[in-house]
Amino acid sequence: MIADGIKYLLRRHLLADGEVTTLYVVRYPRRSTRARVLYFPRPERLDVWCRRNGVEEAVVGGFFLRDPYRPLGELWLDGRPVGHEPVAAPYAEHRGSVVIDDGRVRLVKRRAAPAEPLGDLVQAGPLLVADGTIVFDADEDREGFSAGARQFDSDITDGRYPRAALGVSSESLIALACDGRRSNVDGGLSMIELAEVMVELGAESAINLDGGGSTTLVHRGHLLNRPYSSQDQPAPRSRRVVSALAFERHGA
Repeated sequence: MIADGIKYLLRRHLLADGEVTTLYVVRYPRRSTRARVLYFPRPERLDVWCRRNGVEEAVVGGFFLRDPYRPLGELWLDGRPVGHEPVAAPYAEHRGSVVIDDGRVRLVKRRAAPAEPLGDLVQAGPLLVADGTIVFDADEDREGFSAGARQFDSDITDGRYPRAALGVSSESLIALACDGRRSNVDGGLSMIELAEVMVELGAESAINLDGGGSTTLVHRGHLLNRPYSSQDQPAPRSRRVVSALAFERHGA
């Protein structure tokens, strides 16, 4: 921890079946941190963009479609909507969202946010934790990730993968990434394992962000995690993404 109060944790996390994965966690003090949504009309590798633009703290945001690249789910910046691919009916109103209004971060179903947000909003999901309790339930599929898997390459809630998440506690914003897709090195996390880790870290609410090869967490201007788009690719490399969340000190 440095004087700005930001704390970084790196740990090897043992899973129930004996596999392990690497966790990268950054805690930002809520009282002195302002979050905002970033949008890249031309997709960017987040770590490269951060270095070029002097942004030291960021994590990948919502999902996107390719050819042409566009956000999958709603994205608002300063009260203005960005063109996007709608979430398949009837799940749009249930899909988890990061809502930022005057620096205040909330993680809620889309229907619990204003129809026309005054600040920023990005849909991601599924929601993992609410009121300190795990709310993700694969069988119920409340947000339609299994039923609407045709909008993704596959059901992203099924299996272990590199993952990213955002949590909120009374004191902190918690950004997390985990490695995966590395045989006998990093197994990744399932969605329920990700939810359990966020509760262990003290998150009172938490949401899954874009993952897999898009998993990107930047701290002090450096890429923390090791992104892999396919199993055991020769070397890690971040993927171009469409949206992200940046964390800045008040008055910075």
